[in-house]
Amino acid sequence: MTARLLDGRDLASHLRRELLHRVKRLTNGDPDTAPRLAILRSGLSDAAALYAASLERAARSVGVEPLLLADETDALLRLMDGLNEDPRIAGIVVAQPLGDPERGRQLVERIDPGKDVDGATPTNAGWLARGEPAFVPATALAVIAILEAYDVPIAGRRAVIVGRSAVVGRPVASLLVARDATVIVCHRATRNLARETRRAEILVAAAGSPGLIRPEMVNRSAVIVDCGINAVPAGIVGDVQFATVAPVVSAISPVPGGIGPVTPMMVLRQLVESAERAASPRTSGAIISSTGTEPSMNASRSSVS
Repeated sequence: MTARLLDGRDLASHLRRELLHRVKRLTNGDPDTAPRLAILRSGLSDAAALYAASLERAARSVGVEPLLLADETDALLRLMDGLNEDPRIAGIVVAQPLGDPERGRQLVERIDPGKDVDGATPTNAGWLARGEPAFVPATALAVIAILEAYDVPIAGRRAVIVGRSAVVGRPVASLLVARDATVIVCHRATRNLARETRRAEILVAAAGSPGLIRPEMVNRSAVIVDCGINAVPAGIVGDVQFATVAPVVSAISPVPGGIGPVTPMMVLRQLVESAERAASPRTSGAIISSTGTEPSMNASRSSVS
């Protein structure tokens, strides 16, 4: 059997070109008026540093000016009010994890919800839970973007999510429910995890546990989206045992090269939408919306044996 490869790199390229066009339209070609993305980082976390760097590169690639602020959390807290009030700043992202989780929570909660382009604040989490999302965690949006780009049916499908974090598992569940999937959220207290995952038509792995999903835990019709980013001696791997699972499912996203390239584009898409609304309050002018259809990747027939 040959699984279709859900390649996030192709989708990210589509989104990059679209966003670059929208930013040029916003600025009339004047880079000095480009919207700015503030990226805040504190502590020594390699994961946070990698995320901040990927956001910085992605922002520059679409004409958005990144402002990277790396400092102690208390210093960043003092800067936050100024960032919220600065009309040049269209979006603010806190790269996680932070060195001090409690102070990090305070930092996230101080973001103006109208500039929270990674959907991290309690206000935006609440709107998402109500089914009326404003800004959504970018990785969760990337999951939906990949499914829609590859024309994977969602409505009526049984979706199983392994992981219940506030940044992936729970928001993905809300987004899938909004698209009429029947959703099961599994976690460390789930009894007989394999029984649940074998029933999944769409399986989202977001537990942060390398190689958790094995071939005996899936069915042959399953579409798997792997959100795991795990550093092991051999490199970066996902939550799915890719080499052994790929031959026995219908479609799968790789790690790296799946969700990873799409996530920064989701941050930037939300930032550009925010900037468009600010520029034209009565009309969004959006070409790609957080609730719309992604560019179809149907023409791309990449597969993995």
